[in-house]
Amino acid sequence: MKKYVAILLTLAVFAALWQALSLAVGRPVLPTPALVARTLLRLAADGSLQRHTWVSFARVAGALVASGVPALVLGLAAGRSAAVNRIVSPVVYLLHPLPKAAFLPIIMLFFGIGETAKIFLVAFVVFSQMLVAVRDTVRQVSAEHLDVDRSMGAGRLGLLRHVVIPAALPGLFSAFRVSLGTAIAVLFISETFVSQNGLGHLVMDAWIRMSFSEMYAAITALSLLGLLLFIITDVAEFVLCPWNRREE
Repeated sequence: MKKYVAILLTLAVFAALWQALSLAVGRPVLPTPALVARTLLRLAADGSLQRHTWVSFARVAGALVASGVPALVLGLAAGRSAAVNRIVSPVVYLLHPLPKAAFLPIIMLFFGIGETAKIFLVAFVVFSQMLVAVRDTVRQVSAEHLDVDRSMGAGRLGLLRHVVIPAALPGLFSAFRVSLGTAIAVLFISETFVSQNGLGHLVMDAWIRMSFSEMYAAITALSLLGLLLFIITDVAEFVLCPWNRREE
């Protein structure tokens, strides 16, 4: 709870600094927070804000699930098996440094310009981050813990269920948090390519029309979407990882 109070205070300080800078600049290119807030309410009143936000949310959530599930499975396998890790690690280290957003035109050639291409690009970018995080978390499980469970009669599935997966889940959630900023940025890029919906499209459409208050409103909505995903991740970890709870 203290963390979210600190977030609200930070937002208040940011809004005050924004207001001061807007007054100092004195140009339409930097509208005041109040004007942007009124524009957000107007877009919400006509339903366009909800429509674009839902489309962006569905894309990034779908991409995180599509990349998170295989990252968890492969990360578990690579963390527990040296043979699997010898296959997985070279592929990850080759793919991870690549500028994956530059692959968008190639992805569109294979998947078209619809939803699949946008979701695939975001998933492609964050997959290796989550895979490495899960693998490294699993590898940190001490042999002593595994030996204790084996001595109590736990088989391979028992160890996986009661030791390895509980150890890997916090790492996956941490990787989700690290990946969220990247996912939102890549989502914005994907929504500026031949797209008629989503917050990224709304930002660029407002920029082309020089409707600066709408542009900042869409950017604010995109930032709030990222914050919402952070909160959802925190709640999911709180529910699924009760052994990892800590006071904040």
